[in-house]
Amino acid sequence: MNTLGVISDTHGLLREDAVALLQGVDHIVHAGDIGNPAIIERLERVAPVSAIRGNVDVEPWASMFPDTLQVTLFGQKIFVIHDRKDMTFAPAVMGINLVISGHSHRASIESCDDAIYLNPGSAGPRRFRLPITLAMVQIIHGRMVPKIYEIASDLR
Repeated sequence: MNTLGVISDTHGLLREDAVALLQGVDHIVHAGDIGNPAIIERLERVAPVSAIRGNVDVEPWASMFPDTLQVTLFGQKIFVIHDRKDMTFAPAVMGINLVISGHSHRASIESCDDAIYLNPGSAGPRRFRLPITLAMVQIIHGRMVPKIYEIASDLR
């Protein structure tokens, strides 16, 4: 079994609750709106990281991250895009098993056309009254089991 940690929309704030929950994962995917390159450096001390930039990542440091990413991890083809609405192809046609996105700050897990769409929600500063969340995907015998975790109950 392998575990993938999925985080997005940190907007410059990496909560200790998030770091604690990610301990022990085999790989981390950050789906954009990083906000500060130190966040990726901190996550890399937990596990290897694959990250993309989001719409707020406009500073020069952000150019080291791609807009989208296609990667195979633990036998699963994964496509990472910040805003799912910007997708221009059907993932299943490309053999993609998991689409990870962020941007909306709303956590969701959806299966459609032989692919899982996962938005881990926002792990950074609270926006509106949305929960602060991240996701984990367990890969067990080639099967993906995604789950959303609420990581902060404070109001910031």
